[in-house]
Amino acid sequence: MVKPLKVYQVWKGNNIIWCGGRLIFGPDAKATLLSFALIATPVVVFCVFVAKHLIHIFPAYNAGYAILVVTVALTVHVLLLLFLTSSQDPGIVPRNSHPPVEEFSHDASAPHTLQFPRIKEFMVNGLPVRVKYCETCMLYRPPRCSHCSKCDNCVERFDHHCPWVGQCIGQRNYRYFFWFVASAAVLCFYVFSMCALYISLLMNKGHHSVVEAIKISPASVAVMAYCFICFWFVGGLTGFHSYLIANNKTTYENLKYKYSNQPNVFDLGCIHNCFEVLCTKRKPSRINLRAIVQEEHVASQPRFSRSSAPEDETPHRPRAKVEDDLEMGLDILKTVRRRSDELSDEEFGTGSNGATYHTTGCTPDSDNEIPVIRTMTESSSEARDLDISVGNAACPSSPEQK
Repeated sequence: MVKPLKVYQVWKGNNIIWCGGRLIFGPDAKATLLSFALIATPVVVFCVFVAKHLIHIFPAYNAGYAILVVTVALTVHVLLLLFLTSSQDPGIVPRNSHPPVEEFSHDASAPHTLQFPRIKEFMVNGLPVRVKYCETCMLYRPPRCSHCSKCDNCVERFDHHCPWVGQCIGQRNYRYFFWFVASAAVLCFYVFSMCALYISLLMNKGHHSVVEAIKISPASVAVMAYCFICFWFVGGLTGFHSYLIANNKTTYENLKYKYSNQPNVFDLGCIHNCFEVLCTKRKPSRINLRAIVQEEHVASQPRFSRSSAPEDETPHRPRAKVEDDLEMGLDILKTVRRRSDELSDEEFGTGSNGATYHTTGCTPDSDNEIPVIRTMTESSSEARDLDISVGNAACPSSPEQK
């Protein structure tokens, strides 16, 4: 008996999926390990060479131990937020297996032409918002949704793809990301302050100069310099994203100057914006990586995720994309034949989605014989020339077929 496949085993994005679909990382998940090391290493140095001595300097009420406990607690908190940001679904919109057939419409000037709108408008807070059609995911992106080229997914309320986290920052993990950078800024400030305090205590207790105190504890100065540099980075990010939250913008919208010449329909005021982003209940994920794949997807050969099989065991299917395009062409062809019954074998039909349909010139001898159909699918970035043969056609094979 063939074991049924699950969604994470046929996942078409560039994500790295672990633990049977429970954790989903970006394609550059190694960046998460680097960020872990950049946070944990200076904290370990601080605890070993600075906090250990502060325990003896503040013996009353175990104040020295409190400094060490706060440091460890802050570090664990920051690392946990980093893990949640990088391993959670950022708000991926499930891609369709076929284009939205119901969106095809006839053009009155060209009776055999099907129009496919690339842009649609939705009303948000009484104002129109334009949404675009995604060629890769074959869907109309929801408002504020964008397609990440690195992860190869459409992400709701797309903010940016963070190289340090190795994951897209979107609707479902933006809150974790903001608290991560804010907590990292607090940790940098705290460790910097404790190192400065230790240097000051060395100067006052032994009547040493600054140079002598630095020679006694060079690790303190090294950690202070590291925290100073990092604080400008994460502190600046915290301030920038605080501005974005207050105005209900995303990094992507801010860089594109999207609301420079038009009002922001999502701006509800500073207080309501902060409440919406930071305090509202997080929306459930729209993807279920552990669900069983439907039969129509099982019929086609899946593209395995990186976590489901090693590279040497992953099936090599260089024509998998071609087969998907053939299936898409068949679906569009059925729509043309259903809505344009009078279309003859020699006529052409071009839809606004860039697909051109051409029936080769051969006349079937019986009703059960179906001619060979040649479909040209063109987009703004590429053109795919596909030969689709349905059933057993009686006409001779065309030299144009690939």
